[in-house]
Amino acid sequence: MNTTLQSAKIIGAGLATIGLAGVGAGVGIVFAALVNAYARNPSLKQQLFGYTILGFALTEAVGLFALMIAFLILFT
Repeated sequence: MNTTLQSAKIIGAGLATIGLAGVGAGVGIVFAALVNAYARNPSLKQQLFGYTILGFALTEAVGLFALMIAFLILFT
């Protein structure tokens, strides 16, 4: 394989993983909001936890998408 093409694939895969930094921040924000909301109104614990898990799953889906794109760039 051409070394220029290989270099471009590695750089592209690295750039595709930048989205994972945003996912890490997003997960932190989701759980910080849970702690804040629970501190304000402890009686809504179950409902808040359900919303938090939904937010966590959607945030992680973005991270998995970014990782999938990085692997597609590398191995195709």
